[in-house]
Amino acid sequence: MLSNKIVVLGVTGSIAAYKAAELASQLTQRDAKVNVIMTKEAIQFVSPITFRAITGRPVVTEMFELASEFSIEHVSLAEAAGIVVIAPATANIIAKLAAGIADDMLCCTVLATKAPVVLAPAMDVNMYENVITQDNLSKLKDRGFVVVGPVSGRLASGKKGLGRFADVSDIIGTICQVLGRSGDLAQRRIVVTAGGTQEPIDPVRYISNRSSGKMGYALAEAARDRGAKVTLITAPTLLSHPVGVEVIHVGTAQEMYQAVKGNISQIDALIMAAAVADYRPAKAVGEKIKKREAGLTLELELTEDILGSVKGDFVKVGFAAESSNLEENARQKLREKKLDLIVANDITVTGSGFGADSNQVTIIDREGRIDSLPLLPKQEVADKVLDKVAKLLSKS
Repeated sequence: MLSNKIVVLGVTGSIAAYKAAELASQLTQRDAKVNVIMTKEAIQFVSPITFRAITGRPVVTEMFELASEFSIEHVSLAEAAGIVVIAPATANIIAKLAAGIADDMLCCTVLATKAPVVLAPAMDVNMYENVITQDNLSKLKDRGFVVVGPVSGRLASGKKGLGRFADVSDIIGTICQVLGRSGDLAQRRIVVTAGGTQEPIDPVRYISNRSSGKMGYALAEAARDRGAKVTLITAPTLLSHPVGVEVIHVGTAQEMYQAVKGNISQIDALIMAAAVADYRPAKAVGEKIKKREAGLTLELELTEDILGSVKGDFVKVGFAAESSNLEENARQKLREKKLDLIVANDITVTGSGFGADSNQVTIIDREGRIDSLPLLPKQEVADKVLDKVAKLLSKS
């Protein structure tokens, strides 16, 4: 999503300016071309040399400098930008943009660009909550500016409240979402499931599996980055919510079944990446079972067959984690569940499957075509799966 995209990063005079260096670093690591504009106030907090070292590109600090690099800087930067991100955005810069004042390089660039603009406010809580700041932000939102954060926390003043710079991961997620608005899944509605369900034995114990939820979350983010409206139905995980995605939390297979049933009206695709428990205790005990010398026998019953039971005019994708007979078992599930695609991964492959950051998968479609992929990061696997979903949707 960010590879070769030109990001104009505006850095303003907030104590949070040092966090913009981490943002610039992560954008650069994702192969974005980051052009930094610093206000004169920002230079009091962070040196331009820092950003030049991180991005490997010139840093603009004054009007009409670097003539050999840019023709008229604010125009050339504005025209080249794929997106403009102001992070941190102070109350002062927000006020100037709302009023259309162009007395510095950053404001001139914003006024001259047709690229989307993302603001990440950071300031004292009283400044942020002031009616003037809120009115200015409302004006900018009405004009199409996208605002991410701030969040609550300890501020430079020592106070606690709303005004803290948003997490860098959330800002990058917002950038990807904005850049993907016109992607090949634009306006498509997609439901993704993730994580391993937990089936209670008693109030403190449950039956589950080793699913981390990483594959499902990667699919949700990748679909968002291609313009889709995504609902993520997730069993418990340790992962952060993807920005710009509706998240529904469930615990058991029954809860996931109800959540899926309640959210498939008028969707374009259902991608069941969750590891739903096949069995649950026939009867959960209301009090904690005490340890005894004798063993414990549990009677198990089948859980709901979500993939096999939900029906509708949408692309249906299933996942199969297998330890043997990968292709044979995957084809059987594809037929039995009436799927359009099945993504099967061999959990015996080192570095693939539950808990790992990568997967080695085989994708089989309803015509029997097979695409065997090498070991890839789960984000890349997600895009490979969505390539096929987008192709199926383009035919509908």
